[in-house]
Amino acid sequence: MTPLTHLDEKGAARMVDVGSKAVTARQASARGRVLMKPQTLALIESGAAKKGDVLAAARIAGIMAAKRTHELIPLCHPLMITSIVVEFTLERHESAVEVSATVKVDGKTGVEMEALTAVSIACLTIYDMCKSADRAMRIADVRLVEKSGGKSGRFVSDEP
Repeated sequence: MTPLTHLDEKGAARMVDVGSKAVTARQASARGRVLMKPQTLALIESGAAKKGDVLAAARIAGIMAAKRTHELIPLCHPLMITSIVVEFTLERHESAVEVSATVKVDGKTGVEMEALTAVSIACLTIYDMCKSADRAMRIADVRLVEKSGGKSGRFVSDEP
């Protein structure tokens, strides 16, 4: 089993030293879903939600969150992100919004946490924007789906 890199030899938390790592192109993609009532999905699709354009707000929130991941997740490095794309797919048959985020950087450490944070905050924003219509919404299946770059190379999830 691989040792946990954020713990020193005594088990204390530490920020990983990436100083000697090479700068490489790195990318990570994550996904998640917000499940809701069909009427709530219809509100989102029609743009009739009381608080405004739900997906526009969620996209901006996801982008902002990815940029601030190092302030939210202990021991994450601040990164000069080169690209963040947050996208939505309306799943009418499941009454859900699928959220995906892809984050890129040329750096010494990966952007998995930034992609996961973007998805998580975009999902939470959808919930916040629609909670007056549907408090029973559920955020589900937030996961890393792919990453590339760095020493560990490429990872692709078995589950799309």
